[in-house]
Amino acid sequence: MPVSSQQFADNTLPLAPRTVLRRLEWQVQHAVSTALSGNYRSVFRGKGMEFDQVVKYQWGDDMRDIDWNVTARLGEPYRKKFIEERELSIIFVFEDTPALQFGSGTRSKRDVLLEVAGLLMLLGATHRDRIGLFYSSPQHNWFQRPQSGRKSALRTAARLLGQPAPALDREPESDMPWRMIRRAATNGSVILWFGAFLPGVIPVGWRALQQRCQTIGVRADDAWDSALPENTRLSTYDPIAGRIVNLDTTSRATRSSHAHWKKWRESWFEKLFPLVDARLKIDSEADTLKALVHHFQQHQAGGRW
Repeated sequence: MPVSSQQFADNTLPLAPRTVLRRLEWQVQHAVSTALSGNYRSVFRGKGMEFDQVVKYQWGDDMRDIDWNVTARLGEPYRKKFIEERELSIIFVFEDTPALQFGSGTRSKRDVLLEVAGLLMLLGATHRDRIGLFYSSPQHNWFQRPQSGRKSALRTAARLLGQPAPALDREPESDMPWRMIRRAATNGSVILWFGAFLPGVIPVGWRALQQRCQTIGVRADDAWDSALPENTRLSTYDPIAGRIVNLDTTSRATRSSHAHWKKWRESWFEKLFPLVDARLKIDSEADTLKALVHHFQQHQAGGRW
């Protein structure tokens, strides 16, 4: 689907859920003085880290920074040292599809991803980063150019939070404007892709984009994604199929089918984002801020890429 005639978002603050924005901003203000802000730069590096020199590797340094060529030549480990630039360009790609409207608990996957996106946008603003957004749904696409500043981040977050959920009687997938995304993403940008990540076809140019940008997939996981309720028969609405489906979890065939789907889904997510810390998964019933802190701390402590 082509991007609408108004390809770039205007500067007016939409009539968005202001109470949600105020709550998110309070959470970010609290996070800045706690663990979340301290690990922010180690997770979102992108163009915000400029190469300085090669130094000897010390215990506790990030293993991802090891310069293997120098290490092999000198016979002992050396790492690349970076200095931080002032700004980082972060492009949020929000793929809003009917699949996100599923939720077996108190929140849908869409609710969770919107909250995560809002938190990260406001957190980025506190670090003077430029925040941009590509929004895509089966109905329409739009793009907000990366801009710095708290007011700009608030406008972008407000417009995203104010987007109505896609109609369930329309196409189940959006037509992502990847060509435009590739043009908009400058070298060294961070791209945060929010979506359901249903198995499909890798976007054209995706691997090339990963070579010049840091890409992170953000996914919300419902309890039913891990395991279906045991020994029960129930009816639920499938937003992808667009109809009511009956589930018999006492059936071995049902459980086997679910296990196969679960493995298929994970395999696809790993194929899109081969690096472990490039896959951010949020439990739908978990505290969103705590989940982000946990991911950031794991990243800094483990360096598992």
